[in-house]
Amino acid sequence: MLDVLLSDSDRSTSAQRPAPTTFLPLELLRTGESPRSDGIDREYVGMLAAVEVRLPPILVHRGTMRVIDGVHRLHAARLAGASTIEVEFFDGTDREVFVKAVEANIANGLPLSLRDRKNCAARIIRSYPEWSDRLIAAKTGLATKTVAALRADSCADVDQSGMRVGADGRLRPVNVAAGRLRAGEVLERNPEASLREIARQAGISVGTARDVRERLLQGRSLLPGDGDRAEVARSATDPTPHPRPESVNLVNVLESLRRDPALRYSEDGRTLIRWLDARIIRTEEAGYATRVPPHQAAVIAKAARACAQLWENIAQGLERRAAVENP
Repeated sequence: MLDVLLSDSDRSTSAQRPAPTTFLPLELLRTGESPRSDGIDREYVGMLAAVEVRLPPILVHRGTMRVIDGVHRLHAARLAGASTIEVEFFDGTDREVFVKAVEANIANGLPLSLRDRKNCAARIIRSYPEWSDRLIAAKTGLATKTVAALRADSCADVDQSGMRVGADGRLRPVNVAAGRLRAGEVLERNPEASLREIARQAGISVGTARDVRERLLQGRSLLPGDGDRAEVARSATDPTPHPRPESVNLVNVLESLRRDPALRYSEDGRTLIRWLDARIIRTEEAGYATRVPPHQAAVIAKAARACAQLWENIAQGLERRAAVENP
């Protein structure tokens, strides 16, 4: 029987959910549309059924009693001979249900394949054309440039508004250059306007509004790189472009790994999590390098590059494995 006490991690996760949970008979629940194209992983179900702790509640759409997240846990409960399972309800439209299912499958348990995540992103683009590429990337676990390519390839004519909702919920123009030019017009009409007011009228961030005002005061172009001598000087001193790495919330990644039963309930999995936790550098920890004595700075720089190369080798190996196992 799966009904035993929650672990500390499960207790913390549950505490973050405002909705209460309840236990429902298994026969009342239905398996709904899944973002996972490969269906049920029987080996994973068997592993979950053998776990002797209480698994997190499954997520169910209240109106239809369809499982949004937790189909493997539902099958595991049946395999273990349980008659009920812990449920958290979700209320929403069909498109909200699908996005919720994608988010849940990205954050917990058996990860979605790259193919499934791309298919989900393409569908979300069609359902929410006003969402920014960055927001959809966060929902699907993809790189922002991958979402942009999917939008261009299959859904280029869907969004005609010229505005997108960002990850922070704010509406901004797709063409940031147009927003900067509008901010310049706002400043010409009202030079005393606050940064917040400029940002609101132009549909840009406060930081961009500040940059526009500074450029206007200095007589520079409002568009970065458009005749900007400082940009040209930087390019001359550093001619080799450095690709910007994909933004990843490392805290969320580690928390997701800790919640995955496949890792959490095996010795190898727990060892992997401890290994990563000790070696991943958080953003707030990067400042430690600034305290290195000047005479050791070059040595530490070489060590940092050596570690970075090892991580790059690991990343490439994992990506090749993912490409083979999840084509």
